[in-house]
Amino acid sequence: MRSVELFAGAGGLGIGSSRAGFRPEAVVEWDRYCCDTIRENQSRDMQPVAHWPLTQGDVRQFDYSTLPDGIDLVSGGPPCQPFSLGGKHRGRDDHRDMFPEAVRAVRELRPRAFLIENVKGLTRATFASYLEYVRLQLTYPELTAKGDEDWTDHLVRLERYHLHGKPDGLHYRLVLRLLNAADFGVPQRRERVFLVGFRSDLEMEWSFPKPTHSRTALADAQFRTGDYWDRHRVARKHRPAAHARIRENEDGLLPWLTVRDAISDLPDPESHPRLAAAVHNHRFQGGARSYPGHTGSPLDEPAKTLKAGDHGVPGGENMLRRPDGSVRYFSVRESARLQTFPDDFVFHGTWTETMRQLGNAVPVRLAETVAGSIRHQLETADG
Repeated sequence: MRSVELFAGAGGLGIGSSRAGFRPEAVVEWDRYCCDTIRENQSRDMQPVAHWPLTQGDVRQFDYSTLPDGIDLVSGGPPCQPFSLGGKHRGRDDHRDMFPEAVRAVRELRPRAFLIENVKGLTRATFASYLEYVRLQLTYPELTAKGDEDWTDHLVRLERYHLHGKPDGLHYRLVLRLLNAADFGVPQRRERVFLVGFRSDLEMEWSFPKPTHSRTALADAQFRTGDYWDRHRVARKHRPAAHARIRENEDGLLPWLTVRDAISDLPDPESHPRLAAAVHNHRFQGGARSYPGHTGSPLDEPAKTLKAGDHGVPGGENMLRRPDGSVRYFSVRESARLQTFPDDFVFHGTWTETMRQLGNAVPVRLAETVAGSIRHQLETADG
């Protein structure tokens, strides 16, 4: 199935979509470091990015008329800094807001479906009106703003049309959900907003995939059965005690994956630098320290949300906290594991730059899960 990937970043959403069976006709990203990462992997013939038709440039200048008809999926994560909890919260007034370009792509390409991802901060009360504006624009992408019409006036017109109009022409059935990546087998508590729409003429009913993993199952494996510690060969004297009564895992879900699950087979880059040097992007980065509110990610829980920002990471999310309380920064390779990138995918740039790419990425496994469900629905429609 044909797709178009916008705001590709380092490729997390695109790799997940490609693994789900979508073949991109265009991959657009403006940041040169992200493009260098994709190009480096292409030079290594790394699948599935090896043959991506990558365009480095401003998506606002991209000409969709150059693409073939019959695009099945438009996917992308518009720059999230305007809405990020760690950002400056300018929202619609931020020049980095690229939601209008996502809407333009849907309007001009008329895909059978779209998959748009963004940060949890978009659901804050402060942005409630703008989130509704985004939702209605994606629902009725041809109902564009008039001249110098303010976005709030445009929102009112969209709301009236939605409530009283009889849609004709291009419109979509849209579902919005806040998903936690840990619930889908990603070793990281990472909550993101997903907006998925299907073209209305397809008359499809679709819902988000159900979680496959749970916190309850992890607690059961750690503190009731002990299976987690047995699997990692942790001596009983080193196992923490449960702080409350643990109920049995009766829902049949798998345990949340932890940092230990993700990185335990990698050599420690601090204590074994020579062994670590044989692994791509697995170099020790010094300078980590712990203080109140900056404590890192515990080894035996899913990681905190990896962050990227121009003003530091105040919660210590990009650090590992060992059981003895000591901390160190995650290596790039460990961070890539936490984002479920394949081990043969290499990242271009300094530690700071590559961590920015990873902090902005969609976990590959989560992207594949959602995109796979979309493809299954489209295939069902095809009979």
